[in-house]
Amino acid sequence: MSNRRERRQNQRQGDDTLIDLVEARESAQGFVEKNQKTILGVAALIVLVVAAIIIYNAMVRQPNLERAKAEIHKAEIQFNRDSFALALTNPGAGYDGFLGVIENYGGTPTGNTARFYAGVCYLQLGDYDNAIKYLEQVKGKGEILSSQKYGNLGDAYSEKGQYEEAADQYRKAVTNGENEALQAFYLMKLGRLSERLGNTDEALKSYKEIRDNYAQTPEADKVDKYIIRLES
Repeated sequence: MSNRRERRQNQRQGDDTLIDLVEARESAQGFVEKNQKTILGVAALIVLVVAAIIIYNAMVRQPNLERAKAEIHKAEIQFNRDSFALALTNPGAGYDGFLGVIENYGGTPTGNTARFYAGVCYLQLGDYDNAIKYLEQVKGKGEILSSQKYGNLGDAYSEKGQYEEAADQYRKAVTNGENEALQAFYLMKLGRLSERLGNTDEALKSYKEIRDNYAQTPEADKVDKYIIRLES
């Protein structure tokens, strides 16, 4: 009797589950039939968006990236010749230079690189306000670019006589990225500037960090004399 009762209970549970599944399927079918136009419209919209992205990448974005690379390459040639004014606006062959790349392709990675170059150009030309303007817009991706961004900002602020701000930028140059040559280079600048500001403790800390952690860099070869002078 007990086994027979359990079998009947299991059968009823199975029947209830089957009814629930049937009702769920019918409900889903009813929803689809009722909202068929909306569902098809959403699906068509998704297809159109995906197609638009593919077309944009093929016909607009990729050609823009290639043109931006060509523009910046010509400007880099002038930059490497120390022709900073030409690199900014007229590198030759009809190209616009770094400022043109920024204006026309500012949202691309090449545009970001052009901002860095423009900042350095203005720094070398003695236009420190524009140097700061463009360098601060650089998105410091990558260990080297990030360190150099802050290091050049430190140079620009130092040239303007804003030494505390310059020291802060040199600290950022050291802590952003892991390029030992750049870290030692900017630690030395931070140490010399700290001495100028009368902050001998920070200067000694910077020099000793070079000696202890960056022994293979050129700065380490000359840092002992600074340490001895401050400690004597």
